[in-house]
Amino acid sequence: MKTKRIGLVGFDGVVAIDLAGPADAFAVANEAENDPKPSYEILIIGSSSQPFVSGSGLMFKPQRTFKTAPSLDTLIIPGGSGIRKPVINKSVSAFIKARAGSTRRIASVCTGIYGLAATGLLAGREVTTHWHHAHNVARHFPDLKVNGNAIFIKDGQFYTSGGATAGIDLALSLIEEDYGQQVSLMVARQLVVYLKRSGGQEQYSEPLQFQAESVSRFSELTTWIHTHLNEDLSVDALAGKACLCPRHFSRRFKAEFGTSPADFVDRLRLDEARRRLSNGENSVENVGMSVGFKSADTFRRAFERRLGVSPSDYRRRFTTIARAPSTPGRRRRGELRKLSKAA
Repeated sequence: MKTKRIGLVGFDGVVAIDLAGPADAFAVANEAENDPKPSYEILIIGSSSQPFVSGSGLMFKPQRTFKTAPSLDTLIIPGGSGIRKPVINKSVSAFIKARAGSTRRIASVCTGIYGLAATGLLAGREVTTHWHHAHNVARHFPDLKVNGNAIFIKDGQFYTSGGATAGIDLALSLIEEDYGQQVSLMVARQLVVYLKRSGGQEQYSEPLQFQAESVSRFSELTTWIHTHLNEDLSVDALAGKACLCPRHFSRRFKAEFGTSPADFVDRLRLDEARRRLSNGENSVENVGMSVGFKSADTFRRAFERRLGVSPSDYRRRFTTIARAPSTPGRRRRGELRKLSKAA
């Protein structure tokens, strides 16, 4: 299989993990294939051959420049304060525009979208960026359809992603496109990524939201629940975890989070079930059991009650939407959001 060349744009003020995170993911993928030829060639490309310094002080040395860069399979533009400076933005956007016609995929990480959007190539497309910058991006580029909460979005040959670690999620998705799910999952495991997230997930997840809102002993409990979905998560079990009596625990939990412990657990289990169903490889019964439902029938009833469709119908609709090459990204996510709202 032909080695795919990945170009990562570098500049002063880059966010180090936006550049190094995807680069490391592609590098690990090179170890996955039993082939003497690497899956990926990774190049850092700068406006000159001079080293550049990230916002955190780490120094990088470009291997090629905008003038000497070879043809690329994929071009990735990291974020950082530097990309918002006119001189850097102008040179980066000019390079992107010059290469767009000959490059299979072009992606931005976090605020790297400022360099990509300045080309005009994203006009009319659905995009995402770090939630903190979404409003500003929408104001500066009114011809974009900005979704400020997606992990990453694909629209045509263009990919945009949220902040920092979302660049790793995006890289894992690109690896999966190229070499399949097993290779992508192996890379995630090697990187010790807790969960390989899909683009449809939110930057501001429900467990994180509850943690952010809580300053009590419940602040860590929501994360613990999410990592133990197939265990006993009854009120008695959770109350014991929080060192409270069940009645007091239930009152405190509802007062703090606005929902009962049982409903909260049910929502997390079904949200995780949706993610596992989207893989399309496990049976409905196995998915239900893996997230803590005692039987396939209990799982189906709970799923239909909250989402309005059966688990098998959801998986069928999801995989049909996700795999249809002619379906625009915004329509795919629109369908999924309709299902998500029911939750």
